[in-house]
Amino acid sequence: MSLHYQTNPGSRRGKWYSLFALSLITGVAFQQTATVWAQSAPAKPAPDVIIFTNGDQLTGTLERATGDSFVFKSDIVGEITVTADKIKELHTGGKFVALKNGEKVTRTSKTPGTITYQDNAISLADESSSSTVETVPVKDLSVLIDGATYAKEVTGNPGIFQDWTGGISGGVTLVESTQTGQTFTAAVNLIRLVPSVDFLPTRTRDTVNVLESYGKLTQPVIPQTTPPTPDSVAKSNIFHADAEHDKYFTPRLYGLVGLSYDHNFAQGLNLQQIYGAGIGYTVFKTPVQEFDVKADVHYERQNFVPPTASTDLIGSSFTELYHRTLPRKILFTESGTFIPAWNDPSIYSAIFEAGLQMPTYKRLSVNLGLQDNYLSNPAFGYKDNSFQFITGVTYSLK
Repeated sequence: MSLHYQTNPGSRRGKWYSLFALSLITGVAFQQTATVWAQSAPAKPAPDVIIFTNGDQLTGTLERATGDSFVFKSDIVGEITVTADKIKELHTGGKFVALKNGEKVTRTSKTPGTITYQDNAISLADESSSSTVETVPVKDLSVLIDGATYAKEVTGNPGIFQDWTGGISGGVTLVESTQTGQTFTAAVNLIRLVPSVDFLPTRTRDTVNVLESYGKLTQPVIPQTTPPTPDSVAKSNIFHADAEHDKYFTPRLYGLVGLSYDHNFAQGLNLQQIYGAGIGYTVFKTPVQEFDVKADVHYERQNFVPPTASTDLIGSSFTELYHRTLPRKILFTESGTFIPAWNDPSIYSAIFEAGLQMPTYKRLSVNLGLQDNYLSNPAFGYKDNSFQFITGVTYSLK
Protein backbone atom coordinates (compact mmCIF):
# COMPACT_ATOMS: atom_id res chain seq x y z
CA MET A 1 0.00 0.00 0.00
CA SER A 2 1.49 3.23 -1.03
CA LEU A 3 0.68 6.73 0.04
CA HIS A 4 0.61 9.61 -2.44
CA TYR A 5 0.99 13.27 -1.41
CA GLN A 6 -0.33 15.87 -3.85
CA THR A 7 0.68 19.51 -3.70
CA ASN A 8 -1.99 22.07 -4.39
CA PRO A 9 -0.83 24.22 -7.37
CA GLY A 10 -2.93 27.11 -6.18
CA SER A 11 -1.19 27.14 -2.84
CA ARG A 12 2.31 27.40 -4.43
CA ARG A 13 1.12 30.18 -6.74
CA GLY A 14 -0.26 32.03 -3.69
CA LYS A 15 3.13 31.90 -1.97
CA TRP A 16 4.85 33.45 -5.01
CA TYR A 17 2.18 36.19 -5.14
CA SER A 18 2.73 36.91 -1.43
CA LEU A 19 6.52 37.15 -1.85
CA PHE A 20 6.13 39.48 -4.85
CA ALA A 21 3.73 41.75 -2.98
CA LEU A 22 6.02 41.86 0.07
CA SER A 23 9.01 42.77 -2.13
CA LEU A 24 7.04 45.51 -3.89
CA ILE A 25 5.88 47.04 -0.59
CA THR A 26 9.41 46.89 0.87
CA GLY A 27 10.88 48.55 -2.24
CA VAL A 28 8.35 51.37 -2.19
CA ALA A 29 8.88 51.94 1.55
CA PHE A 30 12.68 51.99 1.12
CA GLN A 31 12.40 54.43 -1.78
CA GLN A 32 10.17 56.76 0.26
CA THR A 33 12.53 56.58 3.28
CA ALA A 34 15.53 57.33 1.08
CA THR A 35 13.68 60.27 -0.43
CA VAL A 36 12.87 61.66 3.04
CA TRP A 37 16.51 61.27 4.10
CA ALA A 38 17.71 62.98 0.95
CA GLN A 39 15.30 65.87 1.48
CA SER A 40 16.18 66.30 5.17
CA ALA A 41 19.97 66.26 4.64
CA PRO A 42 21.14 69.85 4.06
CA ALA A 43 22.96 70.51 0.84
CA LYS A 44 26.65 71.20 1.32
CA PRO A 45 27.29 74.83 0.40
CA ALA A 46 29.58 75.56 -2.50
CA PRO A 47 33.02 76.84 -1.47
CA ASP A 48 33.94 80.50 -1.81
CA VAL A 49 36.23 81.32 -4.72
CA ILE A 50 38.94 83.93 -5.18
CA ILE A 51 40.09 84.67 -8.73
CA PHE A 52 43.44 86.44 -8.62
CA THR A 53 44.57 89.07 -11.08
CA ASN A 54 47.04 86.56 -12.61
CA GLY A 55 44.21 84.10 -13.34
CA ASP A 56 44.86 81.66 -10.47
CA GLN A 57 41.93 80.50 -8.36
CA LEU A 58 41.64 79.47 -4.73
CA THR A 59 38.64 77.84 -3.06
CA GLY A 60 37.85 77.98 0.63
CA THR A 61 35.97 80.30 2.98
CA LEU A 62 36.04 84.08 3.27
CA GLU A 63 36.27 84.90 6.98
CA ARG A 64 36.38 88.72 7.10
CA ALA A 65 37.98 91.83 5.65
CA THR A 66 39.50 94.90 7.26
CA GLY A 67 40.04 97.78 4.92
CA ASP A 68 41.58 96.38 1.73
CA SER A 69 42.84 93.17 3.42
CA PHE A 70 40.72 90.03 2.97
CA VAL A 71 41.20 87.05 5.30
CA PHE A 72 40.58 83.79 3.42
CA LYS A 73 40.87 80.24 4.78
CA SER A 74 41.63 77.30 2.50
CA ASP A 75 42.28 73.63 3.19
CA ILE A 76 45.31 73.84 0.90
CA VAL A 77 47.18 76.90 2.20
CA GLY A 78 45.44 77.57 5.53
CA GLU A 79 44.52 81.12 6.55
CA ILE A 80 45.94 83.84 4.35
CA THR A 81 45.48 87.60 4.02
CA VAL A 82 45.10 88.94 0.48
CA THR A 83 45.05 92.62 -0.43
CA ALA A 84 42.34 93.87 -2.77
CA ASP A 85 44.77 94.84 -5.54
CA LYS A 86 45.60 91.13 -6.05
CA ILE A 87 41.95 90.04 -6.36
CA LYS A 88 40.11 90.14 -9.68
CA GLU A 89 36.87 88.54 -8.49
CA LEU A 90 35.53 87.08 -5.25
CA HIS A 91 32.38 84.98 -4.95
CA THR A 92 30.96 83.74 -1.64
CA GLY A 93 27.94 81.77 -0.52
CA GLY A 94 27.99 83.17 3.01
CA LYS A 95 26.24 86.29 4.24
CA PHE A 96 28.16 89.37 5.31
CA VAL A 97 27.72 92.93 6.55
CA ALA A 98 29.89 95.74 5.17
CA LEU A 99 30.68 98.72 7.40
CA LYS A 100 32.05 101.91 5.86
CA ASN A 101 34.75 104.12 7.30
CA GLY A 102 33.28 106.31 10.05
CA GLU A 103 29.92 104.51 9.96
CA LYS A 104 28.22 104.21 13.35
CA VAL A 105 27.29 100.65 14.21
CA THR A 106 23.82 100.08 15.68
CA ARG A 107 21.89 96.93 16.38
CA THR A 108 19.31 97.54 13.62
CA SER A 109 21.30 99.30 10.95
CA LYS A 110 22.38 96.33 8.82
CA THR A 111 21.01 93.10 7.37
CA PRO A 112 23.53 90.43 6.25
CA GLY A 113 23.55 89.60 2.55
CA THR A 114 25.54 87.66 -0.02
CA ILE A 115 28.48 89.48 -1.58
CA THR A 116 30.59 89.57 -4.70
CA TYR A 117 33.78 91.53 -5.31
CA GLN A 118 34.72 93.00 -8.67
CA ASP A 119 36.26 96.21 -9.98
CA ASN A 120 37.53 97.28 -6.52
CA ALA A 121 34.04 97.28 -5.02
CA ILE A 122 31.91 94.96 -2.90
CA SER A 123 28.30 94.36 -3.92
CA LEU A 124 25.82 93.07 -1.34
CA ALA A 125 22.66 91.31 -2.50
CA ASP A 126 19.36 90.89 -0.69
CA GLU A 127 18.76 87.28 0.37
CA SER A 128 15.17 87.10 -0.86
CA SER A 129 15.49 88.81 -4.24
CA SER A 130 19.25 88.48 -4.96
CA SER A 131 19.17 92.07 -6.17
CA THR A 132 22.03 94.41 -5.37
CA VAL A 133 21.12 96.65 -2.46
CA GLU A 134 24.49 98.23 -1.69
CA THR A 135 27.84 98.72 -3.35
CA VAL A 136 30.86 99.68 -1.23
CA PRO A 137 34.16 100.71 -2.85
CA VAL A 138 37.14 99.07 -1.15
CA LYS A 139 38.64 102.48 -0.35
CA ASP A 140 35.55 103.22 1.78
CA LEU A 141 35.40 99.78 3.47
CA SER A 142 36.12 99.62 7.20
CA VAL A 143 35.14 96.06 8.08
CA LEU A 144 33.45 93.11 6.36
CA ILE A 145 31.83 90.83 8.96
CA ASP A 146 30.16 87.47 8.47
CA GLY A 147 26.50 87.24 9.48
CA ALA A 148 27.07 84.96 12.49
CA THR A 149 29.72 87.24 13.98
CA TYR A 150 27.55 90.32 13.34
CA ALA A 151 24.58 88.69 15.08
CA LYS A 152 26.69 87.72 18.09
CA GLU A 153 28.78 90.87 18.47
CA VAL A 154 26.39 93.61 17.32
CA THR A 155 22.75 92.52 17.53
CA GLY A 156 23.25 90.03 20.37
CA ASN A 157 23.35 90.75 24.08
CA PRO A 158 25.88 88.47 25.85
CA GLY A 159 25.09 87.17 29.31
CA ILE A 160 26.95 88.33 32.38
CA PHE A 161 29.17 85.21 32.37
CA GLN A 162 30.05 85.27 28.66
CA ASP A 163 33.15 86.50 26.78
CA TRP A 164 35.39 87.04 29.81
CA THR A 165 39.14 86.95 29.21
CA GLY A 166 42.11 87.43 31.49
CA GLY A 167 44.07 85.21 33.82
CA ILE A 168 44.34 83.55 37.22
CA SER A 169 47.70 83.71 39.01
CA GLY A 170 49.17 82.06 42.06
CA GLY A 171 52.46 81.69 43.90
CA VAL A 172 53.82 80.22 47.14
CA THR A 173 57.03 80.52 49.18
CA LEU A 174 57.85 78.11 52.02
CA VAL A 175 60.65 78.35 54.60
CA GLU A 176 61.48 75.43 56.93
CA SER A 177 64.49 76.11 59.15
CA THR A 178 65.04 77.64 62.56
CA GLN A 179 62.29 79.95 61.39
CA THR A 180 59.26 78.68 59.55
CA GLY A 181 57.42 80.83 57.08
CA GLN A 182 54.79 80.71 54.38
CA THR A 183 53.83 83.31 51.81
CA PHE A 184 50.87 82.86 49.48
CA THR A 185 49.81 85.11 46.64
CA ALA A 186 46.77 84.85 44.39
CA ALA A 187 45.36 87.15 41.73
CA VAL A 188 42.41 87.24 39.35
CA ASN A 189 42.36 89.72 36.47
CA LEU A 190 39.30 89.58 34.22
CA ILE A 191 38.11 91.80 31.37
CA ARG A 192 35.10 91.64 29.07
CA LEU A 193 34.67 93.74 25.94
CA VAL A 194 31.40 94.05 24.04
CA PRO A 195 31.86 93.46 21.14
CA SER A 196 34.64 90.98 21.91
CA VAL A 197 36.39 91.37 18.53
CA ASP A 198 39.00 94.08 18.06
CA PHE A 199 37.83 95.13 14.58
CA LEU A 200 34.56 96.60 15.95
CA PRO A 201 34.33 99.69 18.16
CA THR A 202 33.86 98.86 21.84
CA ARG A 203 30.40 99.52 23.36
CA THR A 204 31.06 98.43 26.94
CA ARG A 205 33.98 97.17 28.99
CA ASP A 206 33.92 95.38 32.35
CA THR A 207 36.94 94.67 34.54
CA VAL A 208 37.39 92.71 37.76
CA ASN A 209 40.70 92.54 39.65
CA VAL A 210 41.50 90.72 42.89
CA LEU A 211 44.90 90.48 44.61
CA GLU A 212 45.65 88.69 47.87
CA SER A 213 49.06 88.40 49.55
CA TYR A 214 49.32 86.57 52.88
CA GLY A 215 52.48 85.75 54.83
CA LYS A 216 53.37 84.28 58.21
CA LEU A 217 56.81 84.00 59.82
CA THR A 218 57.37 82.11 63.09
CA GLN A 219 60.55 82.91 65.06
CA PRO A 220 61.59 80.90 68.17
CA VAL A 221 63.13 82.70 71.11
CA ILE A 222 66.92 82.13 71.16
CA PRO A 223 68.22 81.30 73.69
CA GLN A 224 65.09 79.75 75.08
CA THR A 225 64.01 80.76 78.57
CA THR A 226 62.74 78.81 81.53
CA PRO A 227 59.81 78.57 81.56
CA PRO A 228 59.74 78.54 77.71
CA THR A 229 58.76 81.73 75.95
CA PRO A 230 56.25 81.26 73.10
CA ASP A 231 57.49 81.77 69.56
CA SER A 232 56.97 85.18 68.04
CA VAL A 233 54.71 85.29 64.99
CA ALA A 234 54.69 88.03 62.37
CA LYS A 235 51.89 88.19 59.81
CA SER A 236 51.25 90.21 56.68
CA ASN A 237 47.94 90.42 54.86
CA ILE A 238 47.30 92.69 51.87
CA PHE A 239 44.07 92.43 49.91
CA HIS A 240 42.74 94.49 47.01
CA ALA A 241 39.63 94.08 44.87
CA ASP A 242 38.02 96.37 42.31
CA ALA A 243 35.37 96.25 39.63
CA GLU A 244 34.46 98.76 36.93
CA HIS A 245 31.89 99.11 34.16
CA ASP A 246 32.64 101.41 31.21
CA LYS A 247 30.08 102.69 28.70
CA TYR A 248 31.58 104.15 25.51
CA PHE A 249 30.08 107.32 24.07
CA THR A 250 32.64 107.46 21.23
CA PRO A 251 35.42 105.04 20.27
CA ARG A 252 37.64 106.83 22.84
CA LEU A 253 35.44 108.60 25.40
CA TYR A 254 33.54 106.58 28.01
CA GLY A 255 31.69 106.95 31.28
CA LEU A 256 32.44 104.67 34.21
CA VAL A 257 31.13 103.44 37.53
CA GLY A 258 33.34 101.50 39.90
CA LEU A 259 34.08 100.26 43.38
CA SER A 260 37.14 99.02 45.23
CA TYR A 261 38.03 97.40 48.55
CA ASP A 262 41.41 97.38 50.29
CA HIS A 263 42.71 95.70 53.42
CA ASN A 264 46.35 96.30 54.35
CA PHE A 265 47.56 95.00 57.69
CA ALA A 266 50.94 96.65 57.05
CA GLN A 267 49.27 100.09 57.29
CA GLY A 268 46.73 99.24 60.01
CA LEU A 269 43.92 99.52 57.45
CA ASN A 270 41.11 97.12 58.22
CA LEU A 271 39.02 98.10 55.21
CA GLN A 272 38.90 100.95 52.73
CA GLN A 273 35.78 101.19 50.56
CA ILE A 274 35.41 103.40 47.48
CA TYR A 275 32.25 103.88 45.36
CA GLY A 276 32.33 106.37 42.50
CA ALA A 277 31.55 107.42 38.92
CA GLY A 278 33.51 109.37 36.34
CA ILE A 279 34.83 109.53 32.78
CA GLY A 280 37.72 107.98 30.89
CA TYR A 281 39.52 108.59 27.62
CA THR A 282 41.69 106.35 25.43
CA VAL A 283 44.64 108.54 24.43
CA PHE A 284 45.90 106.04 21.85
CA LYS A 285 45.20 102.45 20.93
CA THR A 286 47.08 100.23 18.47
CA PRO A 287 47.29 96.43 18.04
CA VAL A 288 50.35 96.38 20.34
CA GLN A 289 49.67 99.08 22.95
CA GLU A 290 47.00 101.18 24.65
CA PHE A 291 47.06 104.17 27.01
CA ASP A 292 44.02 105.32 29.01
CA VAL A 293 43.41 108.12 31.50
CA LYS A 294 40.36 108.47 33.75
CA ALA A 295 39.01 110.39 36.74
CA ASP A 296 36.09 109.99 39.11
CA VAL A 297 34.32 111.49 42.11
CA HIS A 298 33.64 109.01 44.91
CA TYR A 299 32.69 108.30 48.49
CA GLU A 300 35.46 106.72 50.55
CA ARG A 301 35.27 105.03 53.95
CA GLN A 302 38.49 104.18 55.83
CA ASN A 303 38.30 101.85 58.83
CA PHE A 304 41.52 101.44 60.87
CA VAL A 305 42.63 99.22 63.74
CA PRO A 306 41.97 100.84 67.14
CA PRO A 307 42.68 103.34 68.54
CA THR A 308 42.84 105.17 65.19
CA ALA A 309 39.43 106.59 64.29
CA SER A 310 37.68 105.77 61.01
CA THR A 311 37.13 108.48 58.37
CA ASP A 312 34.45 109.32 55.82
CA LEU A 313 35.77 111.12 52.75
CA ILE A 314 34.63 112.65 49.48
CA GLY A 315 37.44 112.44 46.97
CA SER A 316 38.56 111.62 43.44
CA SER A 317 40.75 109.06 41.72
CA PHE A 318 43.06 110.12 38.88
CA THR A 319 44.33 107.07 37.02
CA GLU A 320 46.54 106.24 34.06
CA LEU A 321 46.81 102.75 32.57
CA TYR A 322 49.22 101.47 29.93
CA HIS A 323 49.88 98.08 28.41
CA ARG A 324 52.12 96.96 25.58
CA THR A 325 52.81 93.64 23.87
CA LEU A 326 56.57 93.14 23.62
CA PRO A 327 58.46 90.68 21.37
CA ARG A 328 57.72 86.97 22.02
CA LYS A 329 54.22 87.98 23.20
CA ILE A 330 55.50 89.29 26.51
CA LEU A 331 52.87 91.59 28.04
CA PHE A 332 53.91 94.68 30.00
CA THR A 333 51.30 96.47 32.13
CA GLU A 334 51.58 99.61 34.24
CA SER A 335 49.14 101.79 36.14
CA GLY A 336 49.20 104.63 38.64
CA THR A 337 46.41 106.16 40.74
CA PHE A 338 46.39 109.27 42.91
CA ILE A 339 43.46 109.60 45.36
CA PRO A 340 43.03 112.98 47.14
CA ALA A 341 40.22 113.74 49.60
CA TRP A 342 38.35 117.01 48.98
CA ASN A 343 36.84 117.37 52.45
CA ASP A 344 40.25 116.84 54.13
CA PRO A 345 43.20 117.88 51.92
CA SER A 346 45.70 116.33 54.35
CA ILE A 347 44.44 112.84 53.50
CA TYR A 348 45.45 111.23 50.22
CA SER A 349 46.72 107.90 48.91
CA ALA A 350 48.47 106.54 45.83
CA ILE A 351 48.89 103.17 44.15
CA PHE A 352 51.48 102.19 41.55
CA GLU A 353 51.59 98.81 39.79
CA ALA A 354 53.75 97.28 37.06
CA GLY A 355 54.11 93.75 35.74
CA LEU A 356 55.46 91.42 33.07
CA GLN A 357 53.65 88.32 31.84
CA MET A 358 55.89 85.94 29.87
CA PRO A 359 54.27 82.99 28.01
CA THR A 360 55.91 79.65 28.74
CA TYR A 361 53.65 76.77 27.70
CA LYS A 362 50.27 76.99 25.99
CA ARG A 363 48.10 79.05 28.38
CA LEU A 364 50.64 79.13 31.20
CA SER A 365 52.83 82.19 31.80
CA VAL A 366 55.37 83.33 34.37
CA ASN A 367 54.52 86.72 35.84
CA LEU A 368 56.62 89.30 37.68
CA GLY A 369 54.92 92.23 39.36
CA LEU A 370 55.32 94.97 41.89
CA GLN A 371 52.84 97.09 43.79
CA ASP A 372 53.46 100.15 45.95
CA ASN A 373 50.70 101.51 48.19
CA TYR A 374 51.03 104.87 49.94
CA LEU A 375 48.62 106.15 52.59
CA SER A 376 49.13 109.58 54.14
CA ASN A 377 47.15 108.72 57.29
CA PRO A 378 48.02 105.16 58.38
CA ALA A 379 46.92 103.81 61.72
CA PHE A 380 48.92 104.92 64.75
CA GLY A 381 52.26 103.09 64.90
CA TYR A 382 52.16 101.85 61.27
CA LYS A 383 54.22 102.97 58.27
CA ASP A 384 52.62 104.95 55.46
CA ASN A 385 54.18 102.90 52.62
CA SER A 386 53.69 99.26 51.64
CA PHE A 387 55.74 97.65 48.84
CA GLN A 388 55.30 94.19 47.30
CA PHE A 389 57.28 92.25 44.70
CA ILE A 390 55.31 89.25 43.47
CA THR A 391 56.21 86.27 41.27
CA GLY A 392 53.92 83.48 40.20
CA VAL A 393 52.36 81.45 37.44
CA THR A 394 49.38 82.71 35.40
CA TYR A 395 46.76 80.64 33.57
CA SER A 396 45.10 82.58 30.75
CA LEU A 397 41.39 81.97 30.18
CA LYS A 398 41.65 82.68 26.43
